[in-house]
Amino acid sequence: MNLILHNANIYTVNPALPRATAIAIANDRIVAVGSDAEIDAVRLPNAQRVNLAGAFVMPGMIDAHLHLQWAGLAMQSVDVFEAPSVEAAVARVRERAQHTPPGKWITGRGWTQDVWDSPRFPTADDLDAATKEHPVMLSAKSGHAAWVNSAALRLCGITADTADPVGGQIVRDARGNPSGVLLENAMELAARHIPPPAPEEEEAATIKAMRAMNRVGLTGAHCMDGDEASFRSFNTYQRLRAQGRMTLRVVKQLGVEALDRVLRVGIRSGFGDAWLRIGGVKIFIDGALGPHTAAMIEPYENEPDNYGISTFEREELAETVTRCNQHGLAAVIHAIGDRANHDALDAFEVAATQAGGAPLRNRIEHAQIVHPEDIARFARLGVIASMQPIHAIGDMRMADAYWGKRSRTAYAWQSLRDAGARLAFGSDSPVESFDPFLGLHAAVTRRRPDGYPGPEGWYPEQRVTIEAAIEAYTIGAAYAGGMEREIGSLEPGKLADLIVLSRDITRCEPDALLDVKVERVLLNGEWLDLS
Repeated sequence: MNLILHNANIYTVNPALPRATAIAIANDRIVAVGSDAEIDAVRLPNAQRVNLAGAFVMPGMIDAHLHLQWAGLAMQSVDVFEAPSVEAAVARVRERAQHTPPGKWITGRGWTQDVWDSPRFPTADDLDAATKEHPVMLSAKSGHAAWVNSAALRLCGITADTADPVGGQIVRDARGNPSGVLLENAMELAARHIPPPAPEEEEAATIKAMRAMNRVGLTGAHCMDGDEASFRSFNTYQRLRAQGRMTLRVVKQLGVEALDRVLRVGIRSGFGDAWLRIGGVKIFIDGALGPHTAAMIEPYENEPDNYGISTFEREELAETVTRCNQHGLAAVIHAIGDRANHDALDAFEVAATQAGGAPLRNRIEHAQIVHPEDIARFARLGVIASMQPIHAIGDMRMADAYWGKRSRTAYAWQSLRDAGARLAFGSDSPVESFDPFLGLHAAVTRRRPDGYPGPEGWYPEQRVTIEAAIEAYTIGAAYAGGMEREIGSLEPGKLADLIVLSRDITRCEPDALLDVKVERVLLNGEWLDLS
């Protein structure tokens, strides 16, 4: 289908032509962008003309970090997000148990003890009040802790004699018995006993998630699922791609657990097409702020012996990153604490001297707290800072409590920009909402939708402009996925992915970002049905 969109307010994210009023599209590609008069001169056979009546148009947004299939499956599991107490979370599990056959796993996610009336880690005994006939595993909001009941502990063989796995911890009571909380790699002790969903369930969940993401203006996403789930989700995307059912362009990361297999078949970053392509190899090297497992240079506030958990030895990390880069694979490193970010940058520095070859889109995912001396290293090493603005507003109280004054360089978007680093923004869904307008609002205000902590926001010097935030959600994310020549801005030759919004987000008050509606989505030159 050929299209001419005119009488529009187009924000192109193309510095050579930032604003336009019309755009010409031939099939799936943009052929011209300019004024109404300039586009009127473009000859497109049988072009459908659409008068957008001054509506704001911008490139489709790209979430640079989420868990697509996980988000879809989370829509079908027990939702304990925003549960204000242990009792409220238990009540939701009890409700699900009443409609679940005995013996079948009940899963869910979203709890965080820091928002509960009594901020403590939950226990298996708490969950036993919901059901003793079903094994239950609830992932924390951070994704770095799991809460299980006694039935799950028995089924998985987790006892007082079970050793902590490398890079993980079984939380124990005063007598040394498992309490019901598993941290980091210890989660796998339970997760490996949960039967994977059937292929048709995975497809249905993925399609549901894609459609929901389209409705908030997303046309692309970088999927971060790791371990064996990485391959299951990749297979799902391939099936949907072959069936023509993709409504989101996906850049897929592969888990480091499968690195040997990946290298044997010779897969490299960029393999695939504009719908589905390989990004790099995902490597977890620490935990998260919530469970106090992010790896830190100095201990957590009021916890003099807690430096978090490093899940990779420094030397092994450098060897792994070098090995990836030598074989044409970008390294995509999860690093939250300042020690983890420092170690990741060290690994990239080693790889830069040993790997050789063309530069790769190496990335640090989250980069939530970076030591001031490490900020400039991102740009010097060409490392992309893949960050999630919505984490800052969800984490600010915990960051102040656990990191103290070090939080001055936490979620340091502007400092990284000033130092020349490339930013790519995302959500970490289902850890947080995938709605990019919440992310944009967080990026430009550093305050929650309810106004906390005040008009200036939290460490306001780290706010970015709306233009910079849009860039990180469009061309920045496209660059991080190696797709900047195809998507991320509205200019001739690129794929026709754009969104029509209810207001000009570059000229509205920041709080108005929370009320923006996505009126239309054009993906690959075709209007999507958003119903």
